[in-house]
Amino acid sequence: MTDKPSPCFIDTNILVYAYSETELEKRRIAVQLLTDRSICMSTQVVNEFIWIMSSKYRVDMKLLSDVAKNLFLLYRIDIVDDRTIAVAIEMSMRYHLSYWDSLIVSSSMKLNCAILYSEDFQHKQIIEKSITVTNPFLSDSP
Repeated sequence: MTDKPSPCFIDTNILVYAYSETELEKRRIAVQLLTDRSICMSTQVVNEFIWIMSSKYRVDMKLLSDVAKNLFLLYRIDIVDDRTIAVAIEMSMRYHLSYWDSLIVSSSMKLNCAILYSEDFQHKQIIEKSITVTNPFLSDSP
């Protein structure tokens, strides 16, 4: 019997790097992360990705629609609901995170993720004794 890998949550910046052409080394790392089928994200991440790619990078909405459909087919995606929001508010107060960052934490907790890939949090920070923040672009990252 093979052990199933623990799910890992990706923040919006990882997804943006995977589809942008500005920082090629970060793109390579982000694309490599996305080959792992244990990757999770939330509807917040998908929505932020669409907004950034359409406004900053001027990507066509038809293409973004196709990408979004594929994300839902390939990965586990948390639908942000009232419970996710309530936990996010609690996390924001407890850890002094922005609401949007706490919403990422709340979704990753809901999906039982052991790793949260992001460059927006403190690298190697442990949240709720169960989620380790990892900046995959730092040299000491796996």
